[in-house]
Amino acid sequence: QDPFIAFHLDKTLVKKYMSPLLIGELAPDQPSFEPSKNKKLVEDFRELRSTVEKMGLLNPNRAFFILYLCHILMLDVAAWLTIWYFGASTLSFLLSAVLLGTVQAQAGWLQHDFGHLSVFSKSRWNHWVHKFVIGHLKGAPASWWNHLHFQHHAKPNCFRKDPDVNMHPLFFALGKTLSVELGAQKKKFMPYNHQHKYFFIIGPPALVPLYFQWYIFYFVVQRKQWVDLAWMLTFYIRFFLTYLPFLGVKGVLGLHLLVRFIESNWFVWVTQMNHIPMHIDYDKNVDWFSTQLQATCNVHQSFFNDWFSGHLNFQIEHHFFPTMPRHNYWKVAPLVKSLCAKHGIEYQCKPLLTAFADIVHSLKDSGELWLDAYLHK
Repeated sequence: QDPFIAFHLDKTLVKKYMSPLLIGELAPDQPSFEPSKNKKLVEDFRELRSTVEKMGLLNPNRAFFILYLCHILMLDVAAWLTIWYFGASTLSFLLSAVLLGTVQAQAGWLQHDFGHLSVFSKSRWNHWVHKFVIGHLKGAPASWWNHLHFQHHAKPNCFRKDPDVNMHPLFFALGKTLSVELGAQKKKFMPYNHQHKYFFIIGPPALVPLYFQWYIFYFVVQRKQWVDLAWMLTFYIRFFLTYLPFLGVKGVLGLHLLVRFIESNWFVWVTQMNHIPMHIDYDKNVDWFSTQLQATCNVHQSFFNDWFSGHLNFQIEHHFFPTMPRHNYWKVAPLVKSLCAKHGIEYQCKPLLTAFADIVHSLKDSGELWLDAYLHK
């Protein structure tokens, strides 16, 4: 029930699609609550959800998102004007790349808002603009993002259910339990005891330019998502036509690769700081509140941190209320903290650089656990 409520705007419409899936009703004498879940916590969270709705915290301020889009478009134009006015010098090339990398990162946070249906009251309006932002401004398919991201939200940090932790075990040994299990099975796809070092090579710099860049095209062709492909092509056509006269073919390709490199570093550090250092394990079928909280942490609020992370420094609140417009996260945070305190659950909130460092520390720790199990168990 809680994931269903969290993900959907028009619940009456969605229930119509779900009615063919009904296989039966529980008899009156049958238990309707699973013993693995904390009933009192579930009830308190649902009461919190009701309070959030009454406070209007799920209602967006559309001016916020319009201004956010405008600042992205202005940065995009500024990048082109830099090359146009100063020429294709090394300095202007690098400045333009930084501006375009910022555009890509910030458009990534904005498409995330539309993908979560947190801007418009109608799902289809969010989906339409989502295709424009992720397709035309970023050159990526909306269907690919939806396919992966909602699996992540349903079961964050649950191995084999959250695609964001699929890097285990091929590239990294993640989480204390999984790392020990991997070592005890004598499996070694990589030298995991050094993963906190090679993370800096195959993690932040490589994910977008070396993996996402080609996989998104494979995804849309394999699944015949031709509308998404058309939107993606408008990005590449616009990018090449606007920069080709100044930079030539090699220059445009170099600029695109550098922009993806900047975007990749920004994206990986921000998205992983809230999850990789947290609990990673198989799905234990616990309640929604506990599932989300054990897999997420926050980063301190500041104007820069809010902007730099697209408000994903409020990852806890975002996971509890995925359709909540991000400008309201800070308003609901005290209520979430209060509920955590009531039930004795830790609510983690860190400085930004500490959150970055914890990614590396957690990889080092799980790598050492793997090595110890590999050698001695």
